[in-house]
Amino acid sequence: MPSVSVCRGKSFDKSMAGRILVRATNWVGDVVMTLPALEAIRENFPESLITILAKPWVAPLFENHPSVDRTIRFRKGGGAITGIGEMIRVIRLIRNERFDLSILFQNAFEAALLAYLGGIRYRIGYNTDARGFLLTHRVIRDAEALKVHQTEYYLSILRAMGWHAESRDPLLYVAEKYIKKARGFIASNGINKGDFILGLSPGAIFGGAKRWPADRFATIGDRAAERWGAKVMIFGSGKETDISNRLSTAMNHTSINFCGRTSLPEAMGLIRECDLFVTNDSGLMHVAAALSVPTVAIFGSTDPVATGPRGTMTTIVKHNIECAPCLKPECPSDFRCMLSIKPEEVWHEMEVLREKTCRIHR
Repeated sequence: MPSVSVCRGKSFDKSMAGRILVRATNWVGDVVMTLPALEAIRENFPESLITILAKPWVAPLFENHPSVDRTIRFRKGGGAITGIGEMIRVIRLIRNERFDLSILFQNAFEAALLAYLGGIRYRIGYNTDARGFLLTHRVIRDAEALKVHQTEYYLSILRAMGWHAESRDPLLYVAEKYIKKARGFIASNGINKGDFILGLSPGAIFGGAKRWPADRFATIGDRAAERWGAKVMIFGSGKETDISNRLSTAMNHTSINFCGRTSLPEAMGLIRECDLFVTNDSGLMHVAAALSVPTVAIFGSTDPVATGPRGTMTTIVKHNIECAPCLKPECPSDFRCMLSIKPEEVWHEMEVLREKTCRIHR
């Protein structure tokens, strides 16, 4: 666990933080990794009103979370004029809400600028992106802070303030309406109660270097169908349609391809129904683990020490290649980190995790 420190510009009395604004990170996996810190905020401020400022595509992750009272969607993007207009709208909204404290999980300069121009008295976050002068409490991010899992990275913001923030695994909460909707989707696609459901997530928005080949996903999908009688569901965003279609086409057995056909909360509801989930390092990997779905994660160019799935029912498949983790979106050489991982290795981990799950439920 890293030792972190904070440079304080103002003394801080926790009783004065009746209204708290938390600036969320911008990507699904990153948001999931902040959830333990969000729970710790609620525990330190049990009576406070906690509002999340988030981009629209991650806002659903908070909407049923017990630590959150309200979510504000920050739609900045597109052209310069529309972006400035959205900045002004959000600054005015923040000023009108009269927040006492802002905790910035997002590391960007913009996050601190919004809190500063919004008139929030106390502003806490890492001293990244040349924004330290905009913060009242600057958490010093040194090399050691980057050597831990991202869940610990975000918890360290609170620890630097002297607040209690225990290590824990992320947990997601799906609204009942999406659970019912997912079960309706499943039933309408010929999956019966008691069928073994395998979820496959072959994409990764970051880039091709994180993607195990689609035909290898197809191999393990077919094997699960043949040996376990599994029903296979494929997941991904609209940007991952191509690789998901290649996976579906490569399978000999029928699969249900939900890629690009569901909203994030709908996908969460469906993933929650899976008995096992096999995935690259991606946002949906973190979603599955945080929904307590047994998860096999395949790693190549990225570092599982920093971004691996958290949970007792997760396992990682990776090879120790000298150039990995390179953290590059596309492989500049021979893609050995992924191509060296054979379907048999992933299948073995699937069998081990399935047996472990069965023992727990006996």
